[in-house]
Amino acid sequence: MKIIFMGTGTSQGVPIIGKKRGSLDLSNPKNWRNRSCAHVEVAGMKIQIDAGPEFRIQCLANNISSADIFILTHGHADHIAGMDDLRRFCDNMPGNVLPVYSNEYGLERISAMFPYALGDKPASPGYPCFKLKKMPAELHFENGVKILSDELPHGPVKTLGIAIEGEGKRLAYYTDCHSLTPRAVEMAKGADIAVLDCLKIAPHPSHMNLEAALETAKLLEAKTTYFTHMTSHIDYGVYEPKLPPRVHFAYDGLSVEI
Repeated sequence: MKIIFMGTGTSQGVPIIGKKRGSLDLSNPKNWRNRSCAHVEVAGMKIQIDAGPEFRIQCLANNISSADIFILTHGHADHIAGMDDLRRFCDNMPGNVLPVYSNEYGLERISAMFPYALGDKPASPGYPCFKLKKMPAELHFENGVKILSDELPHGPVKTLGIAIEGEGKRLAYYTDCHSLTPRAVEMAKGADIAVLDCLKIAPHPSHMNLEAALETAKLLEAKTTYFTHMTSHIDYGVYEPKLPPRVHFAYDGLSVEI
């Protein structure tokens, strides 16, 4: 099982347009963050999680050109705006149709933003075509891969948290959430990798801050935990050395195999 962190930044990316960088060290490439998304490979299967505004650039940078399924965690712009570029992924699918899973909110946003991509086949050659499916609590595949899911609180909406199991490994991916549900804790307990939302140092009403993320990492007891969806308030060089063992800040382009 492998995860590629294609982007690890918050909704505006890092650095932010027109904003003074403060003390953030931009000479460190690990402080340059595109919008958060990830690519998981397991048992010969490719799973794409989210597609933000830089999705095309992220795919080229990480040599990613296909996926068997796409999972949208929620319908906010920084996670959905790049879905039109999935047209190249659709080209590689039978009938040029890509299975797309999300929660009810995510599916509503896809339908509103990409009505031309819905149907049994592409509206025109080269267009994206999504087969929308509501993510169940458990999703099983013939290759033995299983995806567990639960909705997590994220301000006025719900984010889809997922745990992927396959090849005797388990990975939990929980971005854009203020806390975890009991089921989400169970799904990620003792996982090989846990990926957690970690927006900034100060508390936030719809995201975990560093203190909350650290407490959650301790609760989950994953073999390794990575934080994602960080703002410019988190300088990698400053805060990474302060983290406890087996806990790290992810960065754009990081590839981890377990």
